[in-house]
Amino acid sequence: MKPFSAACERNKDPILKKLKEVLVSVQTVLEIGSGTGQHAVHFASALPFISWQTSDLAINHDGINAWISEVSLNNLQKPIFLDVNMTQWPVQSVDAVFTANTLHIMSWHSVEKMFQKVSNLFLNEGVFCVYGPFKFGGQHLSERNNSFDQSIRDQYKGAGVRDFENVVSSAAKFQLHLTDNFEMPSNNRLLVFSKST
Repeated sequence: MKPFSAACERNKDPILKKLKEVLVSVQTVLEIGSGTGQHAVHFASALPFISWQTSDLAINHDGINAWISEVSLNNLQKPIFLDVNMTQWPVQSVDAVFTANTLHIMSWHSVEKMFQKVSNLFLNEGVFCVYGPFKFGGQHLSERNNSFDQSIRDQYKGAGVRDFENVVSSAAKFQLHLTDNFEMPSNNRLLVFSKST
């Protein structure tokens, strides 16, 4: 059976609406942490001008492939193995990168490593879209986010909902500058970073 995320089903259309704005001149996208594969199928279907490369840890590949196999999309690529801490990433360059709900399940070291590697993928310029929950001024946007943060910290060492200010500061160290901060459903955000020469 295909894996299914109710959260992906709820947020895919609001995210897509914004991606259509910020990825208008993009031809290649790497998705970091494709998860179930639901986002990839939905976005690639609606953005046929973009070659969408899925990626994740090997444990999630079967599920992603199950979703991909049900559609006939020439612009949607099967998942490649990607751990953000890898010394050498399996992709050399792309126009844009998208990731959803990943920053809070990895260590802060890994978050910074991801920003560094993503910046390296952009030869001249690029767009990095990051979806998920964030704290602002050290405060959660809702009690639900606070409870979620506690559960994540219990599950993953070094994980947790990230401070917006720290994320923006870290990205800037690698020439990735915040250009948009979209409010999304369920107290989430879509942060858009850009790199240009």
